[in-house]
Amino acid sequence: MSETPRIIVYIDADACPVKDETYRVAARYGLPVVVVANTFLQVPREPWIERVVVSDKFDAADDWIAERARPGAIVITADVPLAARCVKAGAEALAPTGKPFSENSVGMALATRNLMQELREAGAVTGGPKPFSARDRSAYLGALDRTVMRLKRNGFG
Repeated sequence: MSETPRIIVYIDADACPVKDETYRVAARYGLPVVVVANTFLQVPREPWIERVVVSDKFDAADDWIAERARPGAIVITADVPLAARCVKAGAEALAPTGKPFSENSVGMALATRNLMQELREAGAVTGGPKPFSARDRSAYLGALDRTVMRLKRNGFG
């Protein structure tokens, strides 16, 4: 008899503004959380929260997460290339604003990211991302809750 595949949450943590919200949702559902960063970060002392500190090599945290992405995994990241890798591996990927990445949306997000990078490199003033808001936080909480419920309906535990 095979075991029910487990839901696991990975946080690309270096600049993630929704770590505390993620812990609250994970605690409610009894989900393990892995916080991945290339520097030491404080995390709550809970048996279901694991801290992983990777090297400071460029994309080390992204590579660590992408290698473990699979169906039933939820990856929290604002990094579009990481989200694309995780979605390709069958994982769910959510931005801290609550925007889910899908096979359809991740291609457009990559194209937009690349265009903005080219504009910045050409010296165009593009401004930075808009400030993270209470509305973003609320949208994230709802999106994470819906993602967990959908995975549970699809047989993940």
